[in-house]
Amino acid sequence: MNETFLKACRGEAVDYTPVWIMRQAGRYLPQYQKVRAKVDFLTLCKTPELAAEVTLQPIEILGVDAAILFSDILIPVEAMGMDLEFSESKGPVLHNPVRDEAGVRTLRPVVPEQDVPFVMDTVRLLRQRLQVPLIGFSGAPFTLATYMIEGGSSRNFLHTKRMMFQAPDLFASLMEKITENVVSYLDAQIRAGAQAVQVFDSWVGVLSPRDFEYVALPWVKKIVASFKGRVPVIYFAFNGGAMLNRVKEAGADVYGLDWRIDMADAVRQLGPDTVVQGNLDPCLLFGPRDEIRSRAAEVLKGGRTARAHIFNLGHGILPETPVENAIALVESVHELSGGKRLQHG
Repeated sequence: MNETFLKACRGEAVDYTPVWIMRQAGRYLPQYQKVRAKVDFLTLCKTPELAAEVTLQPIEILGVDAAILFSDILIPVEAMGMDLEFSESKGPVLHNPVRDEAGVRTLRPVVPEQDVPFVMDTVRLLRQRLQVPLIGFSGAPFTLATYMIEGGSSRNFLHTKRMMFQAPDLFASLMEKITENVVSYLDAQIRAGAQAVQVFDSWVGVLSPRDFEYVALPWVKKIVASFKGRVPVIYFAFNGGAMLNRVKEAGADVYGLDWRIDMADAVRQLGPDTVVQGNLDPCLLFGPRDEIRSRAAEVLKGGRTARAHIFNLGHGILPETPVENAIALVESVHELSGGKRLQHG
């Protein structure tokens, strides 16, 4: 087992900077497209053999240092009683949005082994086959709440913020329910074999720093505290560079960073004893190889100011990305940080 990623998560010395890529099991890979052509997206998520197969693909193709479970952040939301559909044009759609007390009251507690057993089955299959660590994940409470209230993605999050400001007690009740389910969901993944977990806060950047501190942060802290010392917890507050002084209060083992902030600047705000993850702009993978290598070197330089650094993109890899450029990025990170080419399948 190559444990370089886990050592970096713990802030331990490593021989080179480990790298993985958000959404690394995805549409940019022809091998993924071949599997996806057989089934719809939700069926793929819910079929352990297929979910494990696409999780493994980037390990073999790119040579990354960690796998992330192939699933979706809305899987536990569906288990809470929401009517979920994935539309090719609109993305995720929740047909029964939660916007009043009755809606919050009808949400069910999730019993993962009963309600989403396919997730744990996928984790167990992967642990049998992987030679790198496996990352489990969940959406953060605020991000999940936005989907549940809006009924899908949103431009201005009007319904979410209306509940926050007009019915704060109701919003807190919803966040409490979501948080309890996130804790139980991640706990089940860890018991099944996940060796680290990432909490994705994809929409938290729409909040002001003050609202983040009072509306979102307390629930993230509760999740992180639930797993402290058990497995590394990565907190990724997307578009949160303007409030890192508050983000660092989450207590996470690793902080994911998007490309909107210079890595060294982020480390200065988070503190030199922090472990960071990120943060190359995904669109740079459309550029020439020498520019990819040069920009990777800049990120690595900034990462060296932290206690430890895990290289990643600042968000998910885009579907149109040339596979050979993703491979070149991984090879560049390994060579630049370790001084030699690392062999992979």
